Formats: sequence, structure tokens, C-alpha cells
Amino acid sequence: MKLTGIKQITGKIVLKSGLHIGAGDMEMHIGGTDNPVIKHPHTMEPYIPGSSIKGKVRSLLELKSGLMVKTKGSPVSARTMEGLEGEALKECRNILKLFGTSGADADAMADLGPTRVSFADCSLDEDWKQKAIANHWPLTEVKSENTIDRVTGTAQNPRFTERVPAGTVFRFSVSLKQLDDDAQLLDLLLEGLSLLQLDSLGGSGSRGYGRIDLEFDESEIQRKFSEALPLMQEG
Repeated sequence: MKLTGIKQITGKIVLKSGLHIGAGDMEMHIGGTDNPVIKHPHTMEPYIPGSSIKGKVRSLLELKSGLMVKTKGSPVSARTMEGLEGEALKECRNILKLFGTSGADADAMADLGPTRVSFADCSLDEDWKQKAIANHWPLTEVKSENTIDRVTGTAQNPRFTERVPAGTVFRFSVSLKQLDDDAQLLDLLLEGLSLLQLDSLGGSGSRGYGRIDLEFDESEIQRKFSEALPLMQEG
């Protein structure tokens, strides 16, 4: 097992709808919202944590693989490989190579090697940010939501959720370690990113939040990404 290179994949995330990735701040401030987005503590600008992208891409690939039936919804691990064979075993091994497994499982670590992919936090695209400053565009918006009483038709339980507005552009960067037996992992990563584009990022995806477009800096990666689009159905 030998490191042969590190592939750097960069590009833009363009929001097609409002994005909410929560800050985990449960304290309600006067004049604030009860569900703020995560922001950089120094600049107070919103950003997309790399962990949010990695977790969603991994879960979508595991869902597509069918391995969630075996794991009962838990993340795929080294134990998931037990009893698998053929294509299912190969797919499970590739997911674990790409995203890693528990460091407590020394045998699996020795067999599969280190985690190959690393997702950086995504800050605002500098050109877009300067345009936003010049045009006085807000970096976040507050969206109010309610539940509706089915009998009376009245709104109940109002909630105010902060979002990053549609049209905002972030920079993203993904590093992929390439070992001598990793020929298919780039294709698997791009398939996962294409699933993310077809699905959503962050919270409340079923209510239309978190729709994104991915634009890659390298034309060859953009071509491979376009060809990797899975499960796309017309109509």
C-alpha cells in the first residue's frame, strides 16, 4: 500500500434555495432567531462545514448501496463486511476506504488503509462576497414557518429559521489521497457528490431547503461529474 498522489478537487457551491446548517446555539437572544445558521466566530460570515458535506455524501452512497438494510441505519463499518461477498463486499470496502472506519478496528485499518477523502470547510466565494458588499446584499435571511391546525386552518407554533439565501456562492475543496489500489475511488466520490446535487444539503431538505449546484474548476472533473449523475429519471 503506497501513496501515489493527492488529488485536489476545487470549485463552487451555488445555492439554488435557502440553506440552513444549524449553529447548535440553543440560547434565544433578544431580537434574534431561534434557529441560527453556523457562522465563523471572527467574521460572522456563514460557511458550510466540511463535515456536513462529508456526512451527507457518505449517507447517500450508503443508501444507494443497499447496505443500510444490514446496518439498520447505522453508518457502514468494518463489521458490515462480515458475510458480504461479490459486488456488495467490493462496494462496502470502497465506501470504507473513501470515508474511513473506526480507529479501534486495527485489523480493518491495516487492510483498508487510511481515510482517503478530506472535505474542507467552505467559505464565501471572494468575488461573490465583494459583489454582495457592493450591492448591500444580506448574507442571511430569516424565514418564518408555522404548523397549521387542520380543522380551524389557523397558524400555530411560529418558528423563525435563519438561512443563507439562494444565489449565494461558496468555495469548496476536497482532497483525495490516491493509493496504488484506488482506481475507482474518484468515480465513487464524484457519484456521491452528484447524489448530493440531486438531493439536498443541511436541514429541512424535504421543505425545499439546501438545493445546490456544484461547479468544478477543472474541466475534466466537471465532465466526469456530469457523466456520473446516477438515478436521474426523466419526467
